Amino acid sequence: MPAQVYCRTIPSGRHNRQKGPVGCLLLCGLLAVFPIFSSGLLRGQTAVSTFECLSLYWTPETPSDGEAKVRFRAEGEQVWRQGYPVWYDDMDGQFRGSLVNLRSGTTYEIELSAPSGQKAMLTAATRSEQFPIGKTTHLQGGSMDRPVRITESGAAEGWHLVTPSPGTKTVIDVFNLHDHCIEVAADYVIVRGLELKNAGQHAVLIRKGVHNVVVEDCHMTQWGRVGGARVWGVFHGSDSAIYAETGAGGLVLQRNLIEHPRSGANDWESGHPDGPQGISLNNSSGGNIIRYNEIRSTEDHGYNDGIGGSSNFSFEGSPNRDSDIYGNIITHCWDDAIESEGANRNVRLWGNFIDKTFAFVATAGTSKGPLYIYRNVFGTSRISHQDSGGGVIIKTAGVKRTLTLDGREVPGDMGRRYIFHNTTLQPNGALDVFSGHGVCNTITRNNIFRVRGNIYPGRPEKGPPNDFRNDVTGGYLAGGFVRGMFVPSDRLEWFLAATVPSIQWGRVDFSRSGKNFAITDPLVYIANPAIDKGARLPGFNDDYHGDAPDIGAFENGNPPLRFGREAAPGFARAPWETY
Repeated sequence: MPAQVYCRTIPSGRHNRQKGPVGCLLLCGLLAVFPIFSSGLLRGQTAVSTFECLSLYWTPETPSDGEAKVRFRAEGEQVWRQGYPVWYDDMDGQFRGSLVNLRSGTTYEIELSAPSGQKAMLTAATRSEQFPIGKTTHLQGGSMDRPVRITESGAAEGWHLVTPSPGTKTVIDVFNLHDHCIEVAADYVIVRGLELKNAGQHAVLIRKGVHNVVVEDCHMTQWGRVGGARVWGVFHGSDSAIYAETGAGGLVLQRNLIEHPRSGANDWESGHPDGPQGISLNNSSGGNIIRYNEIRSTEDHGYNDGIGGSSNFSFEGSPNRDSDIYGNIITHCWDDAIESEGANRNVRLWGNFIDKTFAFVATAGTSKGPLYIYRNVFGTSRISHQDSGGGVIIKTAGVKRTLTLDGREVPGDMGRRYIFHNTTLQPNGALDVFSGHGVCNTITRNNIFRVRGNIYPGRPEKGPPNDFRNDVTGGYLAGGFVRGMFVPSDRLEWFLAATVPSIQWGRVDFSRSGKNFAITDPLVYIANPAIDKGARLPGFNDDYHGDAPDIGAFENGNPPLRFGREAAPGFARAPWETY
């Protein structure tokens, strides 16, 4: 029988940390692993599922190289679809890659074909959106001034739900007298629909090694200690609306409104930013899904990172392997909006709208990969309150960064990165596409990368080469005209206009109304260079219209991308905003 667990409030101000029960990640209800081996085919292939993606791993019997072809189909379908090839990591002797844009709760048949002729087949199911509920703990309606500690685990077949009593809202306001509003020290727990205010450190704390926790439809505000730059003598940071300790994983963090921490991070004029964060995962065990959240604030109460964690230079990190971050709105960060750093094995970041940050996506380092960054929209970038100069889209570590593995020094930032179909807005956007640390083993396709500064770095001194192709790029003047590429809209959507303004350099002769004249460097309108000019990327742009995919995050003819809480399928107002 399991140990006795329970949910209770904590009467005292501070308390000792306790280690919660540890579940097995690969046997939980969150991550489904379905290796199926057929006679005559190679062993060693597995798939790890999220709601809309499958991570593929294949260790062939004999070493290989290059990329393996992928085809797949939903169970019961006759027609095979082509997936994006999976990359061979010769350091690990393993093919790795992802299938994306899948249907949840669906079983797929998958075939992998190596350049050597070796083949592997497997069957895997994406995760169901439904969480079966076992026990429900209803919290009293109204305001509570003491934290709630959850120590009773559920199970894969019946999760433990903690939520307000029906028809009421629950506000947990600890008035800075307790470290946390909610502490989760149990597995298979759902925290739903709470308003959490004035935590002394983290609004929600997920204890070390805890797995399978859902935090959804909550409102978190005014948490954390007063912060500031390290050079001011403040040696704590990363107080978070949701903080997961070392080894926690299998988290689903969705549809939360995270805003207005008590303090604010410093900007770059007083040193590296340090201060509150929206979501922090500390060397997670992976399998995390962070989607449809809104992380926002004001400039004076801005974040260090919107979504971040540690350790940057490691074979773990945040969010770690087999994780998805998508559909979020993230603003008001003085360092990175999304920090996806560490191993980055089959980590996928897509469909996020990011504004008012320095770096949009930090990937320093990516020790394993592959990491996928696709169909995101990047808005305003700035260095400080006083300096509106932009930062970078993608932060990297470079080939000089090394790690120690089994007593030997190995490369720390050579994992594969895929960067597809992103849109960079101007003016006031990023200055450079990549940070100046150097980058290798990176493939770009179909991005709108019109920036005022540097677009692509030179060939790396060592490490796998980059492959930068089929992006819409431009310099200072072109960057200033990026806004003209899109149809005007009051919503967060950027569909491509049929024509765009451009400078036709030199002296140009014109004839109008019987008169001949010349104009130097006239402004003219040309066909939009992003419409029907994209490269075909199986699995990533199968639904294109026209002669070829459009470049950028939005495909003309498709429904618009939507971001934030209201973009979530079946979204309904939470108790804290209803009652």
